[in-house]
Amino acid sequence: MAATYDRMITDTRLIKGYNNESIQMYYARPGDAGRFPGVVLLHYAPAGWDEWTKEIARKFAYHGYTAVAPNLHFRSGPDASPDDQSAAARAAGGVPDDQCVGDVQSCANFLRDEANNNGKVAVMGFCSGGRQAYLAACKLPFDAAVDCWGGSVVAKPKDLTPARPVAPLDFTKDLNCPLLGLFGNEDPNPSPADVDRTEEELKRHGKVYEFHRFDGAGHGFLVYNYPQFHQKSSYKAWLAIFNWFDNYLWQ
Repeated sequence: MAATYDRMITDTRLIKGYNNESIQMYYARPGDAGRFPGVVLLHYAPAGWDEWTKEIARKFAYHGYTAVAPNLHFRSGPDASPDDQSAAARAAGGVPDDQCVGDVQSCANFLRDEANNNGKVAVMGFCSGGRQAYLAACKLPFDAAVDCWGGSVVAKPKDLTPARPVAPLDFTKDLNCPLLGLFGNEDPNPSPADVDRTEEELKRHGKVYEFHRFDGAGHGFLVYNYPQFHQKSSYKAWLAIFNWFDNYLWQ
């Protein structure tokens, strides 16, 4: 278990993402000297790059990680609020997968290039960000990944779009790091059947993974300011997250 750090440093920066385009990135890290693992945090779609996402970045900094949370909706209106950016991004069909992967890669490169990085970086996402974390972990070199109720990892042909032309599940064979999945059994997307299908594919390709399924929990059970917040499941989920990162980012 990493040490905890009451003193931390946070700021918002512009970083060159996909296609060398500028995006915002929230950055939180311990305020003391040391070598720390990095975590790229991918926000959910409805609220976007919101207060809760930044709080999670600070939570990781407190626990001895450097964390960055890119604003994946920034291009939808650089001067707009996160709510308006999110609404515009959803109206346009969501963030294109290639664009997302490019932005995530830039954030991962940023963390690896920092002098305080211990050589390891993970990706973690919530809701649409969980789907994107799964995809990124199949496309990019990470040391660990966490999918928090990522919807549409399993997708039917009718659900595919020009922005999202391939279901992330179809890239499972390329998954290159251990994957932790956290799911509510009352969630319709991903449904328990979707989680079963994902687990079958991970097993078929011999991937290292661990899934936790929580009774009584639905979509967004970890987000304390959502009506769906489920305290018991949230407590267990955070224990699983830090145990996962202890095993794969600190060893």
